[in-house]
Amino acid sequence: MVVDDEKDMLMLLKRSLEPDLKCHVTTASSAEEALKIYNENHFDLVLMDIKMPGMDGLELLEIIKRKSYDQTVIMMTAFGSIDSAVEAMKSGAYDFITKPFDHDALVLRMEKALERSTLLKENQRLQKACRGHATFQDMVGKSTAMQRVYETIRMVAKNDLTVLITGESGTGKDLTARAIHALSSRRDKPWVAVNCPTVPENILESELFGYKKGAFTHATTNKIGLFQEADQGSIFLDEIGDVTPAIQTKLLRVLQEKEIKPLGDTKSIHVDVRIISSTNQNLKEKIRIGQFREDFYYRINVLPIELPPLRRRKEDIPIIANHLLEKHCEDLNKPIKKISAELMDIFLKRTWEGNIRELENVILQGILFSTTDEIKPRDVGIKKEVRSDTAANIGIEEKPYKTAKEEILKRFNGQYIGHYLKICDGNVTHAAKLCGLERQALQQIMRRYDIKADPFRS
Repeated sequence: MVVDDEKDMLMLLKRSLEPDLKCHVTTASSAEEALKIYNENHFDLVLMDIKMPGMDGLELLEIIKRKSYDQTVIMMTAFGSIDSAVEAMKSGAYDFITKPFDHDALVLRMEKALERSTLLKENQRLQKACRGHATFQDMVGKSTAMQRVYETIRMVAKNDLTVLITGESGTGKDLTARAIHALSSRRDKPWVAVNCPTVPENILESELFGYKKGAFTHATTNKIGLFQEADQGSIFLDEIGDVTPAIQTKLLRVLQEKEIKPLGDTKSIHVDVRIISSTNQNLKEKIRIGQFREDFYYRINVLPIELPPLRRRKEDIPIIANHLLEKHCEDLNKPIKKISAELMDIFLKRTWEGNIRELENVILQGILFSTTDEIKPRDVGIKKEVRSDTAANIGIEEKPYKTAKEEILKRFNGQYIGHYLKICDGNVTHAAKLCGLERQALQQIMRRYDIKADPFRS
C-alpha cells in the first residue's frame, strides 16, 4: 500500500512499482483512508509519506505498529525533514527515503523490505510447522544450499570412501559426520568421535592407536586404541587441521594399509574403519607453508562436503531459531516461548560469525533471561539500532563508485541547502548568503540536484 496526499505521486508510484516489483499496489490519499484499508487487508509492505494533512504518517505508523508490530513500513520524507525520518525509525519504520528520490534506488530499497517481509512470514509459518521437527538427521534448514548438502550426505553415505567436511566453526560439521554414519551400512556399528585439538600430540598417538604394556613410563597395562574401538564402524577426526605432521604420517599408513601398530608393539593390527574428518582451516594454505602433508590431504579429501555459513543461508534462520528454542525450552524445563518479530528482524540482519553455535547461545540467553513468553532484544542484550543515513541505509553499497558518490552528493546538497532554504523561507538570495555562495552558484547546484525553493516558502 502506498499512502501520499499527492494524487499524482500515487498514480506515478502505482504505475512504476507494479511492473518493477511484480506486485499489486493499493493507494490511499490520506492516513485516515489508509487506516480503513489496512484494517480490511493484509500488506507485505507499506510505503507512506510523513507529512500529510490531518493524521500524519508518524501517527499512522504508530497505529499500524500497535496492530501488527512486524509490519514492514518505509517512510517518505522531503529534504530537510530527516529528524522526522529518524523519529519514524525509532517508532519501528524499517527504512526511509527522501524526496525527490531516484526510482531505481526506491525499487532496490523496496525489494530489500519485501525480502524482510517474506522471511518474517516464513518465520511465523514455521513457528508451528517446525516445532520439534528435525529436517534431516537432526540438521535443520530448507535452503537450496542445505538441500545440496543433504543430497551429498545421502550420496557419500552409500560407500566407505573417506570424507572431509569443511566449514566455519559452528556450521554443523559434527552433525554432518553423524548423519553420514547414521545413513551408512555401518550405522549399527561403533561410532567414535575424536576432538583432535583437545588432545596433546604425545597423548593423541596412544589414544588413536593404543599401546602395549611397558611401551613407556606408566604404561602398566595394554590399552586398546580408538581405531580398534571403531572397528567395523566409523571414526570422526574433528578439526584434523590441528593434527601435527608426525600424526598425519601415522594416519596416512592407516588409510593406505588399513592397519595400525600400537605403541610398543612389533605387530600391526588390521582395522576396518571408515574415516570422516572435518576442519575449519584452509588446508591448502597449510600445505603451502609446510604444516600439512599434501599426500595425506588427498587421502582424506576423497569426498568433500562444504557447509555454508549461516549468513549465506539466511532463509534458514527462522526455522533454526525456532528449532533451538523448542529444544532448549524442553531441556531446561521452561514453558515454550516465542521469538519476537523485532528480535527475528535483528537475527536476519546479523552476520553470525559464530554461525549456528552463536545463534544457539543467544537463544539460550533469551530463554533464561526473558520474563514473558516472548523473547525480545533486551532479553539477549541487544539494543534496537536506529540506522543513520549511511551507505547501508541508502543502498549505495551495491552500486558503482561514481553512482554511489553522486547519490551521496545529491543527498548532502538536498539536506544542506534545504536547511537554509527553510530558514530563509525559500528566499534563494538570502540562503546563498548563509551558505557563503553567490546566488548564481547556488541556483546552479539547485538545478543540478533538482532542489526546488517553492516547498520551503510559506
